[in-house]
Amino acid sequence: MTESQHQGTHHVVHQTPLGTMHLAASAGQLTGAWFVGQLHGAREEDLGPRVEVADSPVLAQAVQELEEYFAGQRTEFTVAVRPEGTDFQLAVWEALNEVPFGFTTTYGAISKQVGPHAPAQAVGQAVARNRLMIFVPCHRVIAADGKMTGYSAGVEKKRFLLDFERPGEQESTLF
Repeated sequence: MTESQHQGTHHVVHQTPLGTMHLAASAGQLTGAWFVGQLHGAREEDLGPRVEVADSPVLAQAVQELEEYFAGQRTEFTVAVRPEGTDFQLAVWEALNEVPFGFTTTYGAISKQVGPHAPAQAVGQAVARNRLMIFVPCHRVIAADGKMTGYSAGVEKKRFLLDFERPGEQESTLF
């Protein structure tokens, strides 16, 4: 069955250096990228039927881009994404997309960016609900004191991603 024959959401399972991920798409856009077992992970209704990568151009592109990322050949993703959330969550995720490869930011910096009086804790909750792990780089957010804080896929995965994006370099933080 080709993607054009899939009217709803469909998914593939993909192995990464950090573990198994579910990648979901609908209407030619990536709608989810979750690690198996993560907090706020994929629910059955988020995935739809499992398909072959070759049957879904958007999922094939997402897989290819992930492989290029982990091979050190890609620093930005171009696959079409469709995040789903509240207006506040969407604003936070858009701010995450502005943090370039190799840099980090803080929850407080994002709270100032997304609106007046947005508490850093609310930003943290929105970051934790990111449905597009790696593609929307929530791993690039750290505490104001530079400490590694929660990551819905596990702090060890966050540390890996940050170290991977900054091999042998000093930390670069955007504020």
